[in-house]
Amino acid sequence: MEPNATPAGGPGSAPPSRAWWPWLRRWGISLLSLIAGLLTLFVFRRELTQIRWFVGSILLIWIVFAVLTQVRQALETRGHRRVITAADYLIQSLYHGVLLFLLPVYWASTTLTSMNAPFLVLIVVLAILATFDPWYHVVVHPRPWTRYVFFLVAIFCGLNLALPLVGVPPHLALAGAAWAAVLALTPSVCRARGWRWWFGLRTMAVIGVFVAVLAWWGRAVLPPVPLFIAQKTMAWAVAGVDSLEPVAGTIRADDLRQRGLIAYTAIYAPAGLKQSVRHVWRREGQVVDDVRLSPVHGGRREGFRTYSRKTAFPADPSGRWVVDVITGSEQLLGRLRFHVVP
Repeated sequence: MEPNATPAGGPGSAPPSRAWWPWLRRWGISLLSLIAGLLTLFVFRRELTQIRWFVGSILLIWIVFAVLTQVRQALETRGHRRVITAADYLIQSLYHGVLLFLLPVYWASTTLTSMNAPFLVLIVVLAILATFDPWYHVVVHPRPWTRYVFFLVAIFCGLNLALPLVGVPPHLALAGAAWAAVLALTPSVCRARGWRWWFGLRTMAVIGVFVAVLAWWGRAVLPPVPLFIAQKTMAWAVAGVDSLEPVAGTIRADDLRQRGLIAYTAIYAPAGLKQSVRHVWRREGQVVDDVRLSPVHGGRREGFRTYSRKTAFPADPSGRWVVDVITGSEQLLGRLRFHVVP
């Protein structure tokens, strides 16, 4: 080695054994949060009895968000950046927990080939951002409006799930959750606009009514939580419901006319919940039959069994068929498909 040569890597370079440390500092906590969050999915996938913990998290989000909105400017003026950072991280952690709790429930209620799939995508995107700190800092911190998106989605989705679990009919829960989510923004809006509390509360209550009406009008794009289809199948109508003979592959038109079909669905709903449903049979997008079924009564882990039987078909039934499972509030709960060939 020459007298003035420096060791490989240059002066001050990290030893090879420590090369991973900067990466771990940046992503380590996020990866641990992701792993812990995925583990919670196994706990909360069907155990909605944990709803008290969940409601407590929603209330804590509202309290921390409201308090931080009121004192953020004063803390920044006094140089208390660490307090603000800690509060922001607490809110982010609460979003992370709440969204991961919501994700499997909304996943189960979503029909991926329908209009309610984009709403599930929104929850997934927000959950990912809340999980990975570097992404959350880059996307959310420089854009204050994104904090309101997180807040509104978390509060609305949480209440839309929680209210039916305490006996509120799903259609009222949807509108009530939208109204309450807007009303919960009152402290932040009053601070930003300089409004007095009573004026702000009345104003946000009125705005909440309009948002509730908008949510009800656009309910087709929202998954019908907490209901979901636990089991579904298309079967030949010659067999009884207790001994279904599932249809395999495409169906020949002659077999269809001779045997008929049963659309079988087992629908999960929480205990105490009652929800009307119907099966809408469509061929190539055109409604052929609209069958109203017995209302679903919640409480069965295997789901409340419902079915519709169809034996009368058009002279030429060939084409692609779907049976949509629609709730009483006109939300798509699930879809069965079959294909008829000549």
